[in-house]
Amino acid sequence: MTPTRLIERFYHEVWNRADEDVAREILAVDFRFRGSLGPEKHGVDGFIDYTRQVHAALAGYTCTILEIIEREERAAVWLRFAGVHRGKFFGVEATGREISWAGAAFFGFLEGRIAELWVLGDVDAVKAQLGAGAGVGL
Repeated sequence: MTPTRLIERFYHEVWNRADEDVAREILAVDFRFRGSLGPEKHGVDGFIDYTRQVHAALAGYTCTILEIIEREERAAVWLRFAGVHRGKFFGVEATGREISWAGAAFFGFLEGRIAELWVLGDVDAVKAQLGAGAGVGL
Protein backbone atom coordinates (compact mmCIF):
# COMPACT_ATOMS: atom_id res chain seq x y z
CA MET A 1 0.00 0.00 0.00
CA THR A 2 1.40 3.40 -0.94
CA PRO A 3 1.96 6.13 1.67
CA THR A 4 -0.81 8.20 0.03
CA ARG A 5 -3.27 5.31 0.30
CA LEU A 6 -2.29 4.74 3.95
CA ILE A 7 -2.92 8.43 4.68
CA GLU A 8 -6.30 8.31 2.95
CA ARG A 9 -7.31 5.28 5.00
CA PHE A 10 -5.97 6.90 8.17
CA TYR A 11 -8.18 9.96 7.79
CA HIS A 12 -11.26 8.51 6.04
CA GLU A 13 -11.52 5.30 8.03
CA VAL A 14 -9.62 5.72 11.30
CA TRP A 15 -10.52 9.34 12.07
CA ASN A 16 -13.76 10.02 10.18
CA ARG A 17 -15.36 6.62 10.84
CA ALA A 18 -13.57 5.91 14.15
CA ASP A 19 -12.62 2.46 12.86
CA GLU A 20 -10.26 1.05 15.47
CA ASP A 21 -9.73 -2.20 13.52
CA VAL A 22 -8.30 -0.24 10.59
CA ALA A 23 -6.07 1.68 13.03
CA ARG A 24 -4.63 -1.63 14.25
CA GLU A 25 -4.13 -2.74 10.64
CA ILE A 26 -2.30 0.31 9.27
CA LEU A 27 -0.41 1.69 12.29
CA ALA A 28 2.91 0.23 13.42
CA VAL A 29 2.75 -1.51 16.81
CA ASP A 30 5.08 1.12 18.30
CA PHE A 31 3.36 4.02 16.48
CA ARG A 32 4.44 7.44 17.78
CA PHE A 33 1.93 10.29 17.66
CA ARG A 34 2.27 13.94 18.62
CA GLY A 35 -0.89 15.96 18.10
CA SER A 36 -1.41 19.66 18.60
CA LEU A 37 -4.39 19.00 20.89
CA GLY A 38 -2.64 16.99 23.57
CA PRO A 39 0.36 15.00 24.78
CA GLU A 40 2.48 12.56 22.82
CA LYS A 41 1.06 9.04 22.52
CA HIS A 42 2.94 5.79 21.99
CA GLY A 43 1.50 2.62 20.54
CA VAL A 44 -1.77 1.98 18.80
CA ASP A 45 -3.80 1.81 22.03
CA GLY A 46 -2.54 5.20 23.19
CA PHE A 47 -3.51 6.71 19.87
CA ILE A 48 -6.96 5.08 19.91
CA ASP A 49 -7.55 6.56 23.36
CA TYR A 50 -6.72 9.99 21.92
CA THR A 51 -9.18 9.54 19.04
CA ARG A 52 -11.92 8.54 21.50
CA GLN A 53 -11.32 11.74 23.49
CA VAL A 54 -11.54 13.93 20.39
CA HIS A 55 -14.72 12.19 19.17
CA ALA A 56 -16.27 12.52 22.65
CA ALA A 57 -15.66 16.28 22.57
CA LEU A 58 -16.55 16.87 18.90
CA ALA A 59 -19.61 15.24 17.32
CA GLY A 60 -19.27 14.44 13.65
CA TYR A 61 -15.52 15.03 13.83
CA THR A 62 -14.01 14.93 10.36
CA CYS A 63 -10.62 15.41 8.78
CA THR A 64 -10.61 16.60 5.18
CA ILE A 65 -7.45 16.09 3.16
CA LEU A 66 -6.67 19.16 1.08
CA GLU A 67 -3.26 18.11 -0.25
CA ILE A 68 -0.72 15.30 0.16
CA ILE A 69 2.96 15.63 -0.68
CA GLU A 70 4.71 12.27 -0.64
CA ARG A 71 8.44 11.52 -0.82
CA GLU A 72 9.71 7.99 -0.23
CA GLU A 73 9.05 7.09 3.42
CA ARG A 74 7.79 10.57 4.41
CA ALA A 75 4.68 12.59 3.60
CA ALA A 76 3.15 15.95 4.48
CA VAL A 77 -0.58 16.62 4.47
CA TRP A 78 -2.58 19.84 4.54
CA LEU A 79 -5.91 19.31 6.34
CA ARG A 80 -9.12 20.83 7.58
CA PHE A 81 -10.58 19.52 10.85
CA ALA A 82 -14.20 20.10 11.94
CA GLY A 83 -16.82 18.98 14.42
CA VAL A 84 -19.66 20.09 16.67
CA HIS A 85 -18.51 20.99 20.18
CA ARG A 86 -20.48 18.56 22.38
CA GLY A 87 -18.09 17.91 25.26
CA LYS A 88 -15.34 19.56 27.26
CA PHE A 89 -12.65 20.73 24.86
CA PHE A 90 -9.80 23.11 25.68
CA GLY A 91 -11.38 23.47 29.11
CA VAL A 92 -14.66 24.75 27.66
CA GLU A 93 -17.94 22.92 28.28
CA ALA A 94 -20.08 22.04 25.25
CA THR A 95 -21.33 25.01 23.25
CA GLY A 96 -23.09 23.15 20.43
CA ARG A 97 -21.14 25.24 17.91
CA GLU A 98 -19.56 23.81 14.81
CA ILE A 99 -15.86 24.57 14.82
CA SER A 100 -13.17 24.06 12.21
CA TRP A 101 -9.48 24.70 11.83
CA ALA A 102 -6.56 24.04 9.50
CA GLY A 103 -3.57 21.85 10.16
CA ALA A 104 -0.57 20.06 8.74
CA ALA A 105 0.52 16.50 9.41
CA PHE A 106 3.92 14.92 8.90
CA PHE A 107 4.04 11.15 8.47
CA GLY A 108 6.81 8.58 8.63
CA PHE A 109 6.33 5.05 7.27
CA LEU A 110 8.04 1.75 7.99
CA GLU A 111 7.40 -1.66 6.45
CA GLY A 112 4.10 -0.65 4.86
CA ARG A 113 2.61 0.94 7.99
CA ILE A 114 2.38 4.40 9.50
CA ALA A 115 5.19 4.54 12.06
CA GLU A 116 5.02 8.14 13.24
CA LEU A 117 2.88 11.23 12.94
CA TRP A 118 3.30 14.81 14.08
CA VAL A 119 0.29 17.11 13.67
CA LEU A 120 0.33 20.90 13.89
CA GLY A 121 -3.16 22.37 14.10
CA ASP A 122 -4.23 25.98 14.40
CA VAL A 123 -5.15 25.70 18.09
CA ASP A 124 -5.51 29.48 18.37
CA ALA A 125 -8.40 29.28 15.88
CA VAL A 126 -9.99 26.49 17.96
CA LYS A 127 -9.67 28.48 21.18
CA ALA A 128 -11.06 31.63 19.56
CA GLN A 129 -14.12 29.72 18.30
CA LEU A 130 -14.70 28.26 21.78
CA GLY A 131 -13.97 31.47 23.65
CA ALA A 132 -11.16 29.73 25.56
CA GLY A 133 -8.21 31.56 27.06
CA ALA A 134 -4.56 30.99 26.25
CA GLY A 135 -2.81 28.05 27.87
CA VAL A 136 -5.89 25.82 27.96
CA GLY A 137 -5.42 22.25 26.62
CA LEU A 138 -7.55 19.23 25.64
